[in-house]
Amino acid sequence: MASSIQELDATVQAFYSGHGEQQKQAQATLNQFKENPDAWLMVDKILQDAQYPQTKFLGLQVLDNVIMTRWKVLPREQCQGIRNFVVQFIIQMSSTDESLRKERALINKLNLVLVSILKQEWPHNWPTFINEIISSCHSSLPICENNMAILRLLSEEVFDFSAEQMTSTKTRQLKQSMCDEFTSIYNLCSEILRTATQPSLIKATLETLLRFLNWIPLGFIFETPPTGISLLETLRSRFLEVPEFRNVTLKCLTEVGGLQTEQQYNEKLIAMFTDTMTTISTIIPLSLDLKQTYASSNSRDQEFVQNLALFLTNFFSNHLSIIENLPNPDFLVHGHFYLIRISQIDDREIFKICLEYWTKLVCDLYDEMQQLPITDLNPLVSMTMSGLSNGGAPHPQAMAGYPLRKNKYSEVLTNLRQVMIEKMVRPEEVLIVENDEGEIVREFVKESDTIQLYKTTRECLVFLTHLDVVDTETIMSDKLSKQVDGSEWS
Repeated sequence: MASSIQELDATVQAFYSGHGEQQKQAQATLNQFKENPDAWLMVDKILQDAQYPQTKFLGLQVLDNVIMTRWKVLPREQCQGIRNFVVQFIIQMSSTDESLRKERALINKLNLVLVSILKQEWPHNWPTFINEIISSCHSSLPICENNMAILRLLSEEVFDFSAEQMTSTKTRQLKQSMCDEFTSIYNLCSEILRTATQPSLIKATLETLLRFLNWIPLGFIFETPPTGISLLETLRSRFLEVPEFRNVTLKCLTEVGGLQTEQQYNEKLIAMFTDTMTTISTIIPLSLDLKQTYASSNSRDQEFVQNLALFLTNFFSNHLSIIENLPNPDFLVHGHFYLIRISQIDDREIFKICLEYWTKLVCDLYDEMQQLPITDLNPLVSMTMSGLSNGGAPHPQAMAGYPLRKNKYSEVLTNLRQVMIEKMVRPEEVLIVENDEGEIVREFVKESDTIQLYKTTRECLVFLTHLDVVDTETIMSDKLSKQVDGSEWS
């Protein structure tokens, strides 16, 4: 093992900067250091005295390994000492804006080490942790910002990754502790979102809140606290229109839109959706040609368009019925026309997001049409409606008198048919080639992603055809005419 921090620094530098035999020898020395059971005793000096950044990361790697594999057998005073050292070092490194920015990578690793300790210690051996971290938030804004990152990591470890790393009993304990302590965490987040002006702190808090939304009690999200403004209203009114925060804010609203809620929250969901779409219309007018503007937009604006697609598809997939039942159909239609505009963009990943929702929607509309007791209602139309029983497409005039959901979407579906026809990718290609033996054979060109996209688009178009065969024929005929006269030659 290296006898001094200077030697360890030199060895690490030789490993990262050296070549050939020098690098191999350095690697062997570092492996020997990591395997030494007492190496972790040098970590405090490594973090304080090492000059080379990678040496500090090596020290934290050694410490993290001890926490995960030997924590239960270490004497309590050593556990307490490690815990106190890590906490104090994090506070020291994040005490000023300058150090927080300059040492961001090291602080992130320290935060992960602290979360590893929490998974061992909290809540039984460290019941005051949440109170301590909330109290320290008031000491300085940079510390508060980093504490948000720690709470985000803790939430991810407990609710997202716990199945792979902890026993079910331990996971249950941590989840219960997070829920029990959440009121104080929520009050802290609310205070920051109401009063903070520092952009980096606001963004860190929004990113932390995003990790909380899928597990916290619904009352924290929907109900109005004594302060007089709900979390949803704070998100929409204060942050959705601000370019720096709009992406993470829309992600938060998307998370809320995907929650399974009781009927009592329907009015809150409707208000969230309508208010959000009203704000969206000031950022991206519905008349804007997204297909043209998307390519020339910056990465932040492109991300916002993708997040809007996720918001709409997520909300409609879970709560479409409450928007369909609104007296004013504008929000339903406008929301779907935004998806039409987004579907037209030349971006395969965005199109796949939209396509999944479109296919589900048209399938549901078709299923509703199939369930109509046509002959019972009007035996005279049984001939024109025979398509319903034999798999053919019924004439739309025969369906006009029935109160079907598809009638709410007639204009949307017409535009969707055009999009699906234009976006249809090539099916699986078959080439006729001569093999090594001189035989003429068929060779299939496999592009699994393209083939799957073709199949899903085709499925969507089949449902669209069944919903209105005449409209589909009209669009196809128009497209073919434009191909012939050259105005849309591809």
